[in-house]
Amino acid sequence: MKINVAVFFGGRSVEHEISVISALQAINAFNTDKYEVVPVYISKQGRWFTGKQLLDIANYKNMKALTDNCEEVFMRPEYGDYNLYSAKTGGMFSKRNPVVAELHIALPVLHGTNCEDGTFEGLLDTIGIPYAGCDTLASANGMDKITMKMILRECGIPVVDYVWTTDKQWQARRDEIIDEVERKLGYPVIVKPANLGSSVGIGKAANREQLIEKVNEAERFSTRIIIELMIEQLKEINCSVLGDADDHQSSVCEEPLKSGDFLSYTDKYTARSGMEGSSKRIPADLPDEVTKRIQHIAGETFRVLSCHGVSRVDVMIDEKDGNIYVNEINTIPGSLSYYLWEESGISFTELIDRLMALALKRKREIDRKTFSYDSNIFALGGGAKGAKGGMKLGAKGGAKYSVPRKN
Repeated sequence: MKINVAVFFGGRSVEHEISVISALQAINAFNTDKYEVVPVYISKQGRWFTGKQLLDIANYKNMKALTDNCEEVFMRPEYGDYNLYSAKTGGMFSKRNPVVAELHIALPVLHGTNCEDGTFEGLLDTIGIPYAGCDTLASANGMDKITMKMILRECGIPVVDYVWTTDKQWQARRDEIIDEVERKLGYPVIVKPANLGSSVGIGKAANREQLIEKVNEAERFSTRIIIELMIEQLKEINCSVLGDADDHQSSVCEEPLKSGDFLSYTDKYTARSGMEGSSKRIPADLPDEVTKRIQHIAGETFRVLSCHGVSRVDVMIDEKDGNIYVNEINTIPGSLSYYLWEESGISFTELIDRLMALALKRKREIDRKTFSYDSNIFALGGGAKGAKGGMKLGAKGGAKYSVPRKN
């Protein structure tokens, strides 16, 4: 029997179109003798659709026409129900909804906010279906650049100096934040929305006026903003990691080629066709000891963030002094970084196989853990008298609490 895999893509994200490209690349890499792929497209409005029309990228030029010719679907938020249901008959909780597909594994190929940040992974955890990639915690920590850098710095993994703020703090105490940036970092700096990828909302500031402009731009996309010391003699290097936090391997390194001070959205996605076609040098032209150092740092980043599946760690080399810093981690990288693994001797089809195996292995490990006790305290003798803190029920059924008296 084939394994039914739902590939989820699209989503309510500024990286929606990039997700579509990544997902179609992944779908084409599945071994069709082993897997039955069910494409599940999430529209920019958050509606779910499935259908063969989703497999042709040309159909995405008119997304309304595309979804009109697909079937709208959903999954019940019920643990152990892995079915994909039709949305046509009676709503989510109707018993009349026919099963469109019985799923075994999910593969999220979703980029950016509301997708790669743990939001979607939390839904899959609620349902309990095995899925490939980072879990809710690792996804959230990996997506938020502020939280990620805090964790990495605590674990001794090098990151550049930074200042962070929220949009409300920026409005309330802008001058104080600017003074902190100028005192701690100086200029130039890079301003980023904390929880976006693909270089969206990122800008360089060489003075106070530009700093204000770039932070105002970044807060259009996020409530949390990070301002980082800019490395002026910069070489950017990417390295993918595959496995789980306890057993993983690093790929060859790549050097993406930028057209300005940092990699822009255009550099990444529109240089040619798709992520694998953007301008890059694989393997990166680096001394062996530098390559090994980057591969180690990438693996450690993957480990301390408790990552799973395949991720890509982007690092920065300061060519002035040779220091290496982690820039960010992509917990669902564009194209699933298959081109880095092909250069490392693992085909895209084998990469997909490994992701499926990792998903099933994690599910087995989770199922061996204890999440609840097979007992009902309400059925125990003595009613509620044994409840913690001395909880008692009032005359009208309201709960009353008695605090133990100190001797």
